[in-house]
Amino acid sequence: MKYINILLAACLVITMASCKKMSYFQINPNEPTVADPSLELSNIEQNLFSVISVDAGLACRQLVYTQSASNSQYYGWQRSGMNYSSISQVVKMQQEAARVNKPNYIYLGKFFTDYYIIQMTQTFGDIPYSQMMQSMNNNFDTSATHPVYDKQHDVYLAVLNDLKIASDSLSTTGGSIVGDIIYNGNIMQWKKLINSFTLRVLMSLSKKESDASLNIVQRFNDMVSSPDKYPLLSSNSDNGELRYDDITGNRYPYYNNNSMKTDYYLDSTFVQMLQNLKDPRLFTYGQPTPNAVAAGLPATDFDAYGGLWGSGDLGYNISKRGAGKVSAINPRYAYDPVNEPGVLMSYAEVQFILAEAVVRGWITGNAETYYENGIQASMEFSDYNNTYSNADIQNYLSQPAIALQSATAIQRIITQKYISMFMNGGWQPFYEHRRTGYPEFEVAGTGIINKVKGANAVPLRWMYPLDEYTNNAVNVQNAVSRQYPDGDDINGVMWLIQ
Repeated sequence: MKYINILLAACLVITMASCKKMSYFQINPNEPTVADPSLELSNIEQNLFSVISVDAGLACRQLVYTQSASNSQYYGWQRSGMNYSSISQVVKMQQEAARVNKPNYIYLGKFFTDYYIIQMTQTFGDIPYSQMMQSMNNNFDTSATHPVYDKQHDVYLAVLNDLKIASDSLSTTGGSIVGDIIYNGNIMQWKKLINSFTLRVLMSLSKKESDASLNIVQRFNDMVSSPDKYPLLSSNSDNGELRYDDITGNRYPYYNNNSMKTDYYLDSTFVQMLQNLKDPRLFTYGQPTPNAVAAGLPATDFDAYGGLWGSGDLGYNISKRGAGKVSAINPRYAYDPVNEPGVLMSYAEVQFILAEAVVRGWITGNAETYYENGIQASMEFSDYNNTYSNADIQNYLSQPAIALQSATAIQRIITQKYISMFMNGGWQPFYEHRRTGYPEFEVAGTGIINKVKGANAVPLRWMYPLDEYTNNAVNVQNAVSRQYPDGDDINGVMWLIQ
């Protein structure tokens, strides 16, 4: 569940103690004050790319938890934390890079910071930004003891400009990048990831297409029409991903996790979606029900799978689980120390973004080609132990239920993006649902905690940390009053989705 105690490894952010004499930054006084940036980079990357989250899967109606009532599953969350401590480590790396004249670390740091800032503004809405960054970049001075909150519009505009600087400035003349556990210092692949992430940020602004100050469509078109200047992720080998190894400290996050072994099951709406589409990724995401195994059904039989009711109360789901009618998550997520990488952003996602951009009229091109490229890339990535063949993928693409049709084009694109992000990509599928309404998250059961006008509802955001009300009260209250008429509430509609 994504609230104040969530760990960064499970999601986006880490808990922040705000405003007590720069406690925003959480600098460890026992750490050396001078270090080569390469010594900082690996740890920063490991934190940033830790995007595998069962809580996102629960909130997105892909998983069901049966040990207790999960706030992520039942939409009972409240507050989240801010990630200035992580950003402060990035800034520290940049300062050391400036000291030893290694500018590529500075530009990578811009991307890292922009990623964290986008996650944070998507979580809350308006956030402390300009004064916080000014203070950090001024050797962590005390000017941001009570930072003002920047409007979400201004945060997005600043990030877009910063990402362009990062992409334009990374170069082979900026020195080698040592300590890079993602791309092993490959400048071109970093440029591809930064540009691809920029497209994600632009697409997240789809409801602001008419805002002239953001110039979303022109920015998007300029990038796509200039592939030499703005290369994008071009295959699964370009994925921005953290690979795991069977080494202590480097194993898959849920390896040998007892709850993963016994308590996580597939959601019935997710199972039905994959069954209706005859999607063989079902065979790598889940496992056959005990009853199906007893009946001798093969693991590649769609009828061998069943799910739990994500919005149904805990007692109901425990009872159904006991009847042997539901599919647990695939054993690989608990028993394979390597399993699959954690993907910050994939080639498949880029193709889905491009497909949506064509449908929206932002760029020219063949939406169906982009769409099918995305599906194929996702299926190839998810093909654990050669469960299905390329012929299976082509048969899947040939189905009328998969073909892109104008009336349902965006729905089908977002649905495929959603399927591709099972147990990967952090909370991105939740944000895509919030932006587009696809796929629909079922909330009819009695387990749902969140209500809007008495009806069960999916939340739209997280509340600001309590520490802000203690230490930065005037500014957080001003931010809430200008955004959310009903107060700091998880159902508040932030600017981004208005």
